[in-house]
Amino acid sequence: MSGRETRIFLALDDSVDHAAVRAALPHGSRTQVAKLDEASARMATLLASAPFDVILVGCSDYSEQALHAISVAHGERPEAPVVALYAGTPNGFMEAAFEAGADDLITLPQASEQIAFALEKVIARRRGTAAAGTAAPMISVLGPKGGTGKTLTACNLAVALARQGMRPIVIDLDLQFGDVGLALGLRPERTIFDLATSVGSLDGDKVDTFVTAHESGAVVLLAPIRPDQAGAITMPFLHQLFEILRARYDFVIVDTPPSFSPEVIAAVDTSSELCVVGMLDALSLKDTKIGFETLEQMGRDPSEITLVLNRSDSNVGISDGDVERLLGRRPDILVPSDVGIPRAITHGRPIVVAEPRSGAAKAFTMLADRYIAGRAPIRAVPPQPKSDAAAAQRPKRGLLRKAG
Repeated sequence: MSGRETRIFLALDDSVDHAAVRAALPHGSRTQVAKLDEASARMATLLASAPFDVILVGCSDYSEQALHAISVAHGERPEAPVVALYAGTPNGFMEAAFEAGADDLITLPQASEQIAFALEKVIARRRGTAAAGTAAPMISVLGPKGGTGKTLTACNLAVALARQGMRPIVIDLDLQFGDVGLALGLRPERTIFDLATSVGSLDGDKVDTFVTAHESGAVVLLAPIRPDQAGAITMPFLHQLFEILRARYDFVIVDTPPSFSPEVIAAVDTSSELCVVGMLDALSLKDTKIGFETLEQMGRDPSEITLVLNRSDSNVGISDGDVERLLGRRPDILVPSDVGIPRAITHGRPIVVAEPRSGAAKAFTMLADRYIAGRAPIRAVPPQPKSDAAAAQRPKRGLLRKAG
């Protein structure tokens, strides 16, 4: 290993080959050694004494002391990978070690150079994630009311970004009834459930083996295939996943269920941008208003929120002025009704691909342009028709407004 000094915390029981492990440690590394049977308070004190690049806990056979040490290490130093060195036979220890907080497990005996290579990968992975640079925009697509077109918006936004050379990933966070795969025509061969329940540490290379690629260049982390699998998706897992993806992709887009469930709150807390989707009907607008109030209570600034209004040209007796008075703002993007949308969904093709010249496709492309531009204060306001006073009450299809 090269670069700065590597800081290692080492706790082994007497049955592990100490010489082989020490020979595998980086030359010149600074190592803090503890006995595996140290009391938890003593071990916590040692771990708190300095930062560490990696924590090694070694044992043979099933060891409750090792599991306890892993748990203490994970709790005291969550930023450092915890690696279990295990010299026993497969007897359930691997699963227990990962449940206790281990990031990786290296089986023993191995040659010192093999152990060294495995440790180098663990440390490089963690350092690479930490040094990945500025986090990419993360956009949570929200809508307190179901059926407003959140999934439609998330999918078309991702594909529109990909068609402009971006590398977006969509996370289907509707963990019980997610439809991103259906909307994009993708088979759910591997899902977020499979990723969450897989063994080993979480990193970008691993996540890449669980995503599904769309022909546009966008990739998707699909929802579980059964509602009962949703419980496997924990908040610590999601927070780590969001961090990894924001360091790996140009845009992270989260499609959410119509609620402020714990996973949605976790996404909102992490997101740099929020996209609220409503429809031009009284019930949807009422729920959208409540959604805005909830986001305000969560401390989100209105400038971070883009409002998309689907079916914006519906003649339901609600004018532009009514929408602005109710919500306290104008919509940012107006998506007109389009008979091509349900047809495109049926065939698993986003409208930006199926009918790129349509008003709806142009509106979603404008939404992508907005995010590519980087939070520019753009508003969607149509020009008023020169004639037909009744038409002046309805937005013109898919045109951007300027803030008034």
